[in-house]
Amino acid sequence: MKARMSFAARSLAVGRRGNVRRLPQVVAGVLVCSFVLAGQGALTASAQAAPPSGAPAHAPAQNWSFNGPLGHFDLGAVQRGYAVFAGVCASCHSLTQVHFSDLGDMGLTPEQVAALAASWQVAAGRDAEGHLKHRKATPDDALPRPYADPDAARAANRGAVPPDLSRITQVYPGGPDRVYALLTGYAPVKPPTAEAGAAQPEAGFANPYAIGHRTAMPPPLRDHAVMYADGTQPTAQQEARDVTAFLAWISNPHADDKRRLGVGVGLYLCFLACLLVILKRRIWSHVAK
Repeated sequence: MKARMSFAARSLAVGRRGNVRRLPQVVAGVLVCSFVLAGQGALTASAQAAPPSGAPAHAPAQNWSFNGPLGHFDLGAVQRGYAVFAGVCASCHSLTQVHFSDLGDMGLTPEQVAALAASWQVAAGRDAEGHLKHRKATPDDALPRPYADPDAARAANRGAVPPDLSRITQVYPGGPDRVYALLTGYAPVKPPTAEAGAAQPEAGFANPYAIGHRTAMPPPLRDHAVMYADGTQPTAQQEARDVTAFLAWISNPHADDKRRLGVGVGLYLCFLACLLVILKRRIWSHVAK
């Protein structure tokens, strides 16, 4: 005699049989949703990975002496970079946040800083006829601007205003690597051909590390553009490395002091930790384990 099942047991058995019948449909739905979500994730990742049109190329990493927590600035390279800036870059770019006295931290004596400042001319008001007067700079003066105002800068540079370089490696995406890549990454200038003679030439100069792959700045460096006092061969690549090191130092002149302070603090904390371990063992040495 078969045992009768209660209404609840029969309902549960029917529900289980129905769930088993619907299981393939549920599994298929889950797989379809998974594939859809995976496809959307792949599309999103590829869209994020692909750089927007006209974005600057990624600058190759350079081996800078000031990289890393234990890095330091090569002051010889910084001084050579100043020579490149003063001889080439200062005709268009400014360092408005830098005073001549700040340059003493790159290894110069006060006498050398005063002589360096005296080689520059700064504005000293106007004479009785309204003409601008100039005088020799002193260590307390800021480095002078090459142009009186942005309008004068635009007029001299075909509508472009050269940026101030006081903090360029801190605010410029890519930092020193991209500055160096921009200085050395100009494409060769192609001579005009007969077919392209009637076409309108593109504005600026081709450079894959510039926004839009073109820049209003012509190639600034060339071999022997400056003379180095220490006898280093002034190739265009060497000048680019040196001026990049100078701009990195100007952007963060106290980086070496911060690194030294960080190393000192780390050593002090290690010593303090060892002392506390010894003290703890001494205090609790009489307590039985």
